[in-house]
Amino acid sequence: MNEVDQKSAVPHLRPPTPETLRRYWHDIVTAWRVPAVKRGLLATTLLFLGSLTPAYLPQNSPWWAPIRALGWDTWPAKVLGTAMVVAAVVLLVDAWFRLRPGLYLDFKHWAVGLIWSLPLLLAPPIFSHDAYSYAAQGWLLHNGLNPYETPVSVLPGAFADQVAWVWRYTPAPYGPLSLQISHLMVVLGGLNPYYSTLLMRIPALIGVVLIVYFLPRLAARIGADVQLAAWFSTINPLLIIDLVGGMHNDGLMIGLIIVALYIAQVRPEWFWLAAIVVGVAAAIKQPALLAAYPVALVGLPWRWNTAHVLNKLGRAAVSSVIAVATFVAISLATGLNFGWINALDVPGRVVTLAPLSLIGEGIRLLCVAAGRPELGTQIAGGLLVAGVVASALIVAYLAVTVARRRPVTFLSWSYLVIALLGPAMHSWYLLWGGLLLPLTRPTERVQRIAVGVTSVLLGYGAGNLAWRNDTGIALGLAGLALIITLLVRYFDEHRKAAKETP
Repeated sequence: MNEVDQKSAVPHLRPPTPETLRRYWHDIVTAWRVPAVKRGLLATTLLFLGSLTPAYLPQNSPWWAPIRALGWDTWPAKVLGTAMVVAAVVLLVDAWFRLRPGLYLDFKHWAVGLIWSLPLLLAPPIFSHDAYSYAAQGWLLHNGLNPYETPVSVLPGAFADQVAWVWRYTPAPYGPLSLQISHLMVVLGGLNPYYSTLLMRIPALIGVVLIVYFLPRLAARIGADVQLAAWFSTINPLLIIDLVGGMHNDGLMIGLIIVALYIAQVRPEWFWLAAIVVGVAAAIKQPALLAAYPVALVGLPWRWNTAHVLNKLGRAAVSSVIAVATFVAISLATGLNFGWINALDVPGRVVTLAPLSLIGEGIRLLCVAAGRPELGTQIAGGLLVAGVVASALIVAYLAVTVARRRPVTFLSWSYLVIALLGPAMHSWYLLWGGLLLPLTRPTERVQRIAVGVTSVLLGYGAGNLAWRNDTGIALGLAGLALIITLLVRYFDEHRKAAKETP
């Protein structure tokens, strides 16, 4: 496996030579010859075309002019667009499954990801309006307003009109560096609302590049299955759709966390540098701070003696202090300070896929039907608080029992617990811990669950678009049924291949 330079502690990052460029082109051509890669490109092309649909286009989008000129602003066109998205998701899942045996070994993961991402580079935000919120918050900063104190509705106009109505009246919950990056993209976009939104894909793509480059190398360093990491994490359809298509700032946060883990793994004495990177990642999105603990522990063996334990605890304390100090320094340098604290409850103000959010909403509706709406609201809110407390206790338990020997496993499991028990959960939240899952040496059962959850979330995204497009849920259910069929076939074929392997 020549992807990892075994002689050096850090990968060589020299400017590409002509020979290197020829090798890159050869890798792209080799990947293109694989039929499943072409199927995936067809999928993302259909996804781009299907994204030009009312469900995810604000009324001031420049796409409306050509859509109306071509007569696509009709119910049949909505059905066609939805059908394209459903077909895209099914095709992408099928292509993903078919690539597992040869990926990384016969053709490169990065080349597949590049080919699949091309149609999405100029697409409007996919399956989410968050990128429009990023642009509107950057617009607030450009006008001298603090997004932690001022909702985007304060500046009515094209930027605010792009934002989903539920988020127009809430403060920004993101890290201060993320908001300043949004401001920079607004400036680079010429203060144009739509172009500024499209440029939000740049930081997301930087994060994806970091994931694709460093995660397989990190897997090799810790002795995990590199091929599984390349397949499950770097060309995962959720990564392609949510991070490349949806432009979520989670991509840059995850990429920086993986860089920090890699630095700490190959040079344990540089844990302080890894902690600084964690602090920068937290300035993008605050959950990154949790990584300050494992970066102090990776790359070092565990021994039960007082000096060793105290050394580990000391490193963890120093790492945490450095990460927090970096985060604080960035917060003060940006002039935004810590107003995000007032927005901690913003993600949980709407019902999401979070289990406790769904249960709480069900109880609330029952209480409303019984004439006790106040009781339903109290119970729903209490469940969300209980979930936060439970996740904190579980993470603390993992920090004591798992982190000392398997720090990356601790981080992956902790992020998954936080996503599942938190007040809000979106598919891209599961990527925090999910992309690290192959590094935990998961069992076959865990792998099946992870692949199943990924597939069902993709089916949900397609069904949600069908609902928003007023085309009913039949198309979405049909897509989910096809995905489940593909899932069953994949599990069956994978089980047979495992039995045949000597």
